[in-house]
Amino acid sequence: MKGESVRIATRSSDLGVRTARLLSERLALRRIDSETFTFRTSADKHADDPQSELEGQRPYTHELEVALEKGKVDCCVHSLDDLSADPVEGLETIALLERADPRDVLVVNPVTEADSVDTLPAGSRVGTSSLRRRALLAAMRQDLEIVELRGDVATRLRKVETGKVHAAIFAASELIRLGTPQRITAYLEPPVWLPAAGQGAVAIQIRSDDRRMRDLLSSLNHIPTANATEAERAFVAVLEGGFHLPIGALAAAGSDDVMILHGFVSDLKGLDVVRGQTIVDQRSPESSGRALAADLRTRGATSLLMELRSSQFMSASQPE
Repeated sequence: MKGESVRIATRSSDLGVRTARLLSERLALRRIDSETFTFRTSADKHADDPQSELEGQRPYTHELEVALEKGKVDCCVHSLDDLSADPVEGLETIALLERADPRDVLVVNPVTEADSVDTLPAGSRVGTSSLRRRALLAAMRQDLEIVELRGDVATRLRKVETGKVHAAIFAASELIRLGTPQRITAYLEPPVWLPAAGQGAVAIQIRSDDRRMRDLLSSLNHIPTANATEAERAFVAVLEGGFHLPIGALAAAGSDDVMILHGFVSDLKGLDVVRGQTIVDQRSPESSGRALAADLRTRGATSLLMELRSSQFMSASQPE
């Protein structure tokens, strides 16, 4: 494949550039050249504005997808949990790279002298802009002060360092990808604590009619990652959720290598949480995700979702 070249689009953040590097390194192993083009998305431009994100359906991906549609790049690299479950006409996800650690983690200011959520002193300020993380944290500890924490990863880490918050919640994959795993105080373990659907996975998006990119990139698809995240995203899609609702899902290998899908829906205060699990049918992961969502709806999730969508706090969330 010598002479082939791929133009890769990614977000301009440090995390986005490092995510694109995962693809370029795999291409280099096949002696395929690549060039990375960075884009500052609308959500990146207004990361500190609580009203900005939710004016568009794809705040972290739109600019990249427009460049792809216009043929300015050959593919886009996205964190899968930033990518809308609703397909964009003419575009498709051709491959998912092998998933990194999907868990959330706790980062604590050393002065706090805590090593877990349980040992945080009562009244500690814990930062997150995610309604999912907010609800899970409140379900565990009603005595903590949960505060808004916005900005890129470096900004949020700095706010923990300087004591603006005593602790904050991050995705393990983003800290590992940025080369700062030493900042992790504790991992938040499933199934009690569930991540966003698709968290830790990297999606490669192409134009549906681009046969050259299909031939070059489709073999990079990691089937176990694809099956797990397909079940998770189907679960969220049936609930018509996303980053702006307190919904989490994770499909992971259980005993005897059987994949189990765990999911939850919560109210904003973590007081009313509906949970469930099901075995993932590897032949049809999507159907398993849909079945679990239907089960949760029969056990109270539908009324919870109706209340959430009418809540004034919906606009306060931020993509994870």
